[in-house]
Amino acid sequence: MDHDCLKIRIEHRAVVAIGPGKAALLDSIGRCGSISAAARDMGMSYRRAWELVDVMNHSFTGPLVRTQPGGGKQGGAHVTELGLHILASYRRLMAAALAACEPELAEIGRHLAPPDQ
Repeated sequence: MDHDCLKIRIEHRAVVAIGPGKAALLDSIGRCGSISAAARDMGMSYRRAWELVDVMNHSFTGPLVRTQPGGGKQGGAHVTELGLHILASYRRLMAAALAACEPELAEIGRHLAPPDQ
């Protein structure tokens, strides 16, 4: 089975603090250097990306993303040290979970209907 078959979301205060979509957004912000560019990169609206960042920033002991107003080289966003730490921890969690679940995922996968052609 592919790795997209297992999704882990960490909930806190009735919201998803970190999950596959938010991890991907952190990666994209790290690559792109801004929330708007990351949103475009992921095919989502700036508003949606900002909402996800806001949830992450309020779910942890510190912000995972910091923004700096201003255009060009002065403005933008970056993933904080805490954000990098949380992202790395989440990636390790996903890898460990996939490794632990692989036999059962394979067994379930053998019984899934084939995709429509």
